[in-house]
Amino acid sequence: MEQKPARVRILDAAHELMLTVGLARATTKEIARAAGCSEAALYKYFDSKEDLFVRVLTERLPRLTPLLDSLAAEPGQGTLEGNLTEIARRAALFYEQSFPIAASLYAETQLKERHDDALRKLGAGPHQPIQDLDAYLRAQQAAGRVRADADTFAAASMLLGACAQRAFAYDATETGQRPPVGDFAARLAKTLLGGISVTPAST
Repeated sequence: MEQKPARVRILDAAHELMLTVGLARATTKEIARAAGCSEAALYKYFDSKEDLFVRVLTERLPRLTPLLDSLAAEPGQGTLEGNLTEIARRAALFYEQSFPIAASLYAETQLKERHDDALRKLGAGPHQPIQDLDAYLRAQQAAGRVRADADTFAAASMLLGACAQRAFAYDATETGQRPPVGDFAARLAKTLLGGISVTPAST
């Protein structure tokens, strides 16, 4: 059986280690070892562990950012309710899978600060989806689908905040089960639209 390319093996190994031991403890040395390559080879494809982390998020997790970029660039595609439902669905799955990876950073303040600094230099971070969704909603506002007085940043923060909370808020319930993602996304989008849409139903 043909071996996967080195870059793919590194991403696979990074994803697995970040999930199992957390981002803080997943060193580039351990990732390279798990990928069957040298640490020097890892740095041929990725500038830093933070760069690798961003690539894991964008290439191994549900693709939220490309969807937001596409909708912001062409805000007329689809219906507002349908688009917000799909955004919420992907966001809920994205946070569900990324939360276990990034949570370990919050236990080590100095490491998190260094990580945040690196993400700033890469132009990435957890604020980016909020800004991208805000841009999409502002485009919808300009097109007359969202009320002129609606706070698009607050709306984006509410939708994505609820999706992020779903990743950890239900672990201590009797069943330990999260709300089903499809129903959750549809209800969230519909409720949000009730506050910002120019009409009761999206157009």
